[in-house]
Amino acid sequence: MRIPFRKMHGLGNDFVVIDARETPLAMSDRRAAALADRRTGVGCDQLIVLEPSAVADVRMRIFNNDGGEVEACGNASRAVGLLLGGERRIETLAGVIRSEAGADGVAVDMGTPRFDWNRIPLAYAMDTLTMPVGWEDLTDPVAVNVGNPHVIFFVPDADAVDLARLGPLIENDPLFPERVNVNVASLIGPDRIRLRVWERGAGLTRACGTGACATAVAAIRRKLTGRTVAVELPGGPLTIAWPEGEQPEGGSILMTGPAATSFEGSFEDTDFPA
Repeated sequence: MRIPFRKMHGLGNDFVVIDARETPLAMSDRRAAALADRRTGVGCDQLIVLEPSAVADVRMRIFNNDGGEVEACGNASRAVGLLLGGERRIETLAGVIRSEAGADGVAVDMGTPRFDWNRIPLAYAMDTLTMPVGWEDLTDPVAVNVGNPHVIFFVPDADAVDLARLGPLIENDPLFPERVNVNVASLIGPDRIRLRVWERGAGLTRACGTGACATAVAAIRRKLTGRTVAVELPGGPLTIAWPEGEQPEGGSILMTGPAATSFEGSFEDTDFPA
């Protein structure tokens, strides 16, 4: 049996999207990693499997290219929003989010951020707005959970940080029991941030939607920017808005940016055993 897929990307963060709403597809860590392999598989940063949902229009499962299933992916949410069209509700492990495809891209309501140390989660209690920890020159980060855990370092020059070396050290530090996404950010203008991300289970990435959301929220909490922030990633820009809301610090995060289809294809079910 041949299984169709669609190759999509958001600012160069690329996905293999498989629609399994009508024909169920068994997925394992091994199978996800094999499909994501850029030499022997289709190749992608994340594998996305769409399934029926009892609480939303679709259930989106997200597998990093190491095969591990994760809670959220902002760029993948935009890609799925583009694929489905219109206004949609998407179920993820982090909860139900909303997307709306329009002429200017796809807007995704990413929900409300979480700041309590045990909801990041961290291994022990500490202030998550100015964490009293550091790794070489990267110190005093902010921790935010936007469906998945992020730590954000504000530095003079994000491009000067050796993130390929420091990223995996911080990702796998015992302080983060579920590992963590590592962001280095620089203010480059009023309400404008340059961002690079080491993504948990995926490595350096051209774009990370949840990283952009977490970094914008961190900058707003530290009063470095206003409540709408342009985040420039290696793959291109995203606009992140965190308006005031019912919570003391803010409401839901709104992420807006592009998504696109690269090509379509198929593979034999037996080529990548579950």
